[in-house]
Amino acid sequence: MPNRSQKKHKKLTFKYLTPIFILITCQCGCINNVSYRLSQGEIFHTDYHIKYEYNESLADEIFSTLNDFNSSLNPFDSTSIISMVNQNKDVSIDSFFSHVFNKAKDVSIETNGAFDITCAPLVNFWGFGFRKPDSIHTELIDSLKEFVGYNKIHLKNGKVKKDDPRVQLNCSAIAKGYACDVIAELLDSYTIKNYMIEIGGEIRAKGKNPNGDCWKIEISQPIDDKTGLVSQQQTIINLCDKSIATSGNYRNFYIKDGKKYAHTIDPHSGYPVQSDILSASIITQNCMTADAYATAFMTLGLKKSCKLIEAINSSGHEKLDYYFIYS
Repeated sequence: MPNRSQKKHKKLTFKYLTPIFILITCQCGCINNVSYRLSQGEIFHTDYHIKYEYNESLADEIFSTLNDFNSSLNPFDSTSIISMVNQNKDVSIDSFFSHVFNKAKDVSIETNGAFDITCAPLVNFWGFGFRKPDSIHTELIDSLKEFVGYNKIHLKNGKVKKDDPRVQLNCSAIAKGYACDVIAELLDSYTIKNYMIEIGGEIRAKGKNPNGDCWKIEISQPIDDKTGLVSQQQTIINLCDKSIATSGNYRNFYIKDGKKYAHTIDPHSGYPVQSDILSASIITQNCMTADAYATAFMTLGLKKSCKLIEAINSSGHEKLDYYFIYS
């Protein structure tokens, strides 16, 4: 059994999309006389809720793991690995960074660049990254696109190599999902058979809930609401031994001069996505995969997304189930 961490941890901050899932909880707290524990808190500027069947609390271990994850992939922490990469400092990457980077590149290739973690300069320009939005100039967007592209950055011998030093990374569309997978590995190391991990709306589940059923996850209707307080049920998904992630443009957006600008940026055009998909939910084995593809499909739109999913599922490499809400 892994040792408990005794060290103190600093408060973590990491801006990501407000949760768009609601966990349907049950009233009983145990099944077969074994208690279900709930570890919850705030990380990445969003809430996490982790429910698991175990005879003692693993809250310290969970937070310690999330803290280590934060030190690798939090772009708002100047000491994190991703921040130092963005600052072109000489830094050796860790397994968290390499796993996210390699999976992101795979999805980028699969989606022909609809998913691209080098979109950071464009995300920042539109006001969804490190600073407030500037005036919109087509010429500036075109200039930023010159150093956006997943094929312009590489991993070699534990180091990041850039074709252009201006290339920057933003992993917000994949990191929360991977954090769920990392916590799942932790719980699996304790041979825990039943758990539900939710971090900022991305979810990975295993086994049964305290009622002995599949975990029940509500998908909300895509109603524009920046506060996250307005929620109406669209459907409920029964989740057993799978992950689910949803992407939508109805939580993180702003209105300027009467026009809505949403946080999903098309890497090809450089502009916020105007998609016929209002909400894309992807169900698959690991949450990192679900998270990345949910974002990619928001960019691709309904027709291209359905065609790509058919091709992915036919390849036999992985199986994607999906629930799209579209206009």
